Amino acid sequence: MIRLLIADDQALVRGALSALLGLEPDIEVVAEVGRGDEVVDAAVRTSADVALLDIEMPGMDGIAAASALRSALPTCRVLIVTTFGRPGYLTRAMRAGAAGFVVKDTPAAQLADAVRRVAQGLRVVDPALAADSLAQGESPLTARETDVLAVARTGGSIADIAQMLHLSEGTVRNHLSSAIGKTGARNRADAVRVADENGWL
Repeated sequence: MIRLLIADDQALVRGALSALLGLEPDIEVVAEVGRGDEVVDAAVRTSADVALLDIEMPGMDGIAAASALRSALPTCRVLIVTTFGRPGYLTRAMRAGAAGFVVKDTPAAQLADAVRRVAQGLRVVDPALAADSLAQGESPLTARETDVLAVARTGGSIADIAQMLHLSEGTVRNHLSSAIGKTGARNRADAVRVADENGWL
C-alpha cells in the first residue's frame, strides 16, 4: 500500500484528488494539507511514501516544500502536480528533489500510475513540459537577479528592494537593468511577468 500525502491550497482540488486516488486499491491517502509549511510535519507524522504537492501554496511553495521534505524524510518521494505547466518550474522542482512533475489536467488513471511509478523510485515527467523545458533551456537570470525580481513582484521601490535584500540601491538598479535585458522586457514589471510566466521565480 502506498501511503500518500496531498498538499494543495484549494480545498475542492485537494478533496477531489483525495477522493479519486483513494479509490485505487494500492493507494491510501494518509494526510491532506492546504499549506506548504505543513507538508514536512504531516509527512513525518504519517510516514508518507509519496507527497503530491501543488506549487503555489501559502506558507511555503511546493518546490521549497519538496526540498525541505527531502532533508527531513528522504524516503518520501515527491510528485509535483500543478496547474502551471511552466518549463522553469520543472527545472527548479527537479533540482529540489522532486521525482515527478505533471499538470492537473492529467487523467486520473495516469495520475495514479504516476504516483505508483514515483513510489517505485522512477521519474515521471509530463512529456510536453519536458520538451518545452529542453527547448527553452535554463533561466538566463543569475541567482541575485532572480532574488531582485522576486522581491520586485511586491511593487516596492528600489530602496525597499535594497533594504529587503541588504544591497545598495545602485546594485539593485544594476540587477534590474540586467534582468530586463535578459528577459527582453520593457520595464521592471514586464521582467517580473516574463520571469513568472517562465517559472523562473
